[in-house]
Amino acid sequence: MSHHLDTPLAAQGGQLYIDDLFVFNGDRATVFVMDVNSSVTRADIKRGFHAEGRYEFKIHVNGTEMEDLTYRFVFGELDGDGKQAFQLYELTGSDARDDAAMGTPVAEGRTGEMSTGTNVRIWAGRITDPFFVDLDELAIINGAVKDGSAVDRSSWRVDQAKNSFAGTTVESIVLEVSHDEPLLRDGTEIGVWCRTLLATDAGGWRQINRAGHPMMWPIFWPHDTDFSNPANFRHPSRDLAEDGEEIANAVAGVVAANGTAPDPQAYGWSVARQLYPDLLSYTVGTAANYGFAVRNGRALADNAPEVMFSLVLNTGTTSGLTPQVTKAARANSFPYVVPA
Repeated sequence: MSHHLDTPLAAQGGQLYIDDLFVFNGDRATVFVMDVNSSVTRADIKRGFHAEGRYEFKIHVNGTEMEDLTYRFVFGELDGDGKQAFQLYELTGSDARDDAAMGTPVAEGRTGEMSTGTNVRIWAGRITDPFFVDLDELAIINGAVKDGSAVDRSSWRVDQAKNSFAGTTVESIVLEVSHDEPLLRDGTEIGVWCRTLLATDAGGWRQINRAGHPMMWPIFWPHDTDFSNPANFRHPSRDLAEDGEEIANAVAGVVAANGTAPDPQAYGWSVARQLYPDLLSYTVGTAANYGFAVRNGRALADNAPEVMFSLVLNTGTTSGLTPQVTKAARANSFPYVVPA
């Protein structure tokens, strides 16, 4: 449940801090994109992916509580050319949720180069960040959700909105999985999240970050920069039971203050049930759209901040920004992102 501004920890080790997750339709394939290590902190970040970490896409098939398919990436150290070797492993069934399972090797390659394997195409490396939001507007929404107060936009003008992420970069993993993959046939209903892990001294693995829906951390836990909130470490199957009331109450407070729901508590719980478990739902082979009426995967151009602000406030909002502000950060063909 991360975001771009997980400081100060992100500034110290942004390689394991997730910025975005995207899931959309590719060339007879499903595309999964995980972005980490944003340069937005302006810190002297360490480039590349963590050589002692894991980067995983977790996929639930047809509404299962636990993941049925995991794609695990591991990276080597930066070489003399500034590139990293990587390996991709596929884990299915009970192995998909077992950190000790080794998985089946399906591909290997180097960052900055396209690689292929059984039913997959891969590209990983530094890209221009396609994400966009005005952090001044976000701060206003943050305050209202935190305090359960009316949204006061008097200090912010929509016609002067700016993309606070213009010119920033992230490390990106692009995984395209063919519809020939048995668990990802055309028409399959999936739920997707991603996570990063770090090896422990005891020989196991510690979950560092996870992500499903966009904007979760900056809206609900913007000041938790040391990750003390357990939301970041648990499995999505425990989300609603352990955290549903917190989300419901936060939403109920802000819609009550803004008069946008006749029954604030009921609306709060409806939002909690939409966001938890924290997975991106997607129908394989369809056009992705993280929108107001439909949330089906998430495309690189989707205006996620507007959608999440409107959901939490139960009223339409506009950021003053359109997907066109980052058009140059997206491509129509593989790898769909733009190398920096």
